[in-house]
Amino acid sequence: MLRKNPRFVGLSNYVELLQSQEFLSVIKNSLLYALLFVVFSIAIALLFAVWLNKPGRVHSFAQSAVFIPYIVSFVTISLVWLWLMDPQFGLLNSLLAVFKLKPYPWLSDVKTVIPSLVLVSVWKYVGYYMLLLIAALQNIPLSIYDAAKIDGATERAVFFRITIPLLTPSLFFLLVVSTTEALRVFDPINIMTQGGPINSSSVFVYFIYEYAFKYFRIGYASAGGVILFIIIGILVAIYFNMLGKKVHYQ
Repeated sequence: MLRKNPRFVGLSNYVELLQSQEFLSVIKNSLLYALLFVVFSIAIALLFAVWLNKPGRVHSFAQSAVFIPYIVSFVTISLVWLWLMDPQFGLLNSLLAVFKLKPYPWLSDVKTVIPSLVLVSVWKYVGYYMLLLIAALQNIPLSIYDAAKIDGATERAVFFRITIPLLTPSLFFLLVVSTTEALRVFDPINIMTQGGPINSSSVFVYFIYEYAFKYFRIGYASAGGVILFIIIGILVAIYFNMLGKKVHYQ
């Protein structure tokens, strides 16, 4: 219940949060989700960008197909994947049945709920990240690749010693954006798991939403929001420090 006469409680909400096993679990879930999402979304987007950065209708159609999930609302995507991962009637378990495998509770198993939610988010955002990287690839002068080919550089050497370094600004941008996106995820959690099973998929924004609008502990939820802001600020500062060192080294 909301208090009619609010009173100043100082830092007690922060102390309670940091002593709460539930909130510590939320921090762990959020960081795990962010790590998996950032790594897989950027890696897959980079692979798609390199593969589809070619002229022609087929590649243009493939780019559009990969990008389409990004323009669909996260609520719709979450509902679709909720059906796909249904333990009894879902398409994923139907595919497992074809190979004589038992159905798997994707969203009700503590071990797989976070990876399953990451899969949904990666599917939505990878197309957007891919287009940003394709734009960056098209800005790299072809003369650099021609010179490398004349020098006898292998495709692997060209990719790791030319393409990746020249994509550093775009990759850094995606690193910051994807980390922020991962730490403020809400829709798939709210629709697909509601923080379950046993709070194993509860993340920052869902935790704040629960305590603010279900339990009406506005101060407690606000303290959680401030901690989320601090964590994002620390991570972004680390990223900028890493980029500064790399630029200085180069």
